[in-house]
Amino acid sequence: MTAGTGPAAAAALRALHHDRRPGDPLILPTVWDAAGARVFADAGFPALATPSAGIAASLGYPDGETPADEMFAAIARIVRAVDVPVTADVEAGYGLSATELVGRLADAGAVGCNLEDSDHASGALRNPREQAEWLAEVRAAAGDALVVNARVDTFLRGDTGIAAAVERARRYAEAGADCIYPILAPPALLPELAAAIALPLNAMARSDGPSPRELGALGAARITFGGGLQSAATEALARVAQRLREGN
Repeated sequence: MTAGTGPAAAAALRALHHDRRPGDPLILPTVWDAAGARVFADAGFPALATPSAGIAASLGYPDGETPADEMFAAIARIVRAVDVPVTADVEAGYGLSATELVGRLADAGAVGCNLEDSDHASGALRNPREQAEWLAEVRAAAGDALVVNARVDTFLRGDTGIAAAVERARRYAEAGADCIYPILAPPALLPELAAAIALPLNAMARSDGPSPRELGALGAARITFGGGLQSAATEALARVAQRLREGN
């Protein structure tokens, strides 16, 4: 077991979410392979996250189509490469029971997870009561050994108001979530969302949007990047390939 796994690592990751000063959020680089994970850990980041989209791309799958076994294997390789806590994006749970999902995450060494409340294939939002019940089962199976980041997909699915997002977030908080992730929430709404949700708020930094620190000043306690870092790395590699193709 590395220093980044086990209940103590989960407690350390959970603690990193709290008592954040405005403009000083927890920045979790989203890493898709072991080499990239080492780069960010060596740079001094206290924890890392995995992106389902980035891992899917690295394995040659469209986002949302990575087989569960391959996703967990990729997470395990990342965890094995570093000595900091890793939280994993496991999409909607791959149809696993709460006990199975918690067991697979523990086997991979992840001490946190993202769980989304809509379906990649259909785009349909899950019933919030049913999602909350499932999150409660995950919490019961994991105890304190897993930091649960409950993703709220209302903005992703076209609902531009905050009422539905807040209603879902409150249910998920009551179910035992540690953090709420209203993915693609407009930055201007972050102060209102943070005031209405009594848990740390996760925001996604995008290349065309506010910086991580600016998002922190707006109310986000935790910043992730989705598949953005993997996309940026791929674009950089494409420029290298073009230079080589041109003989430079």
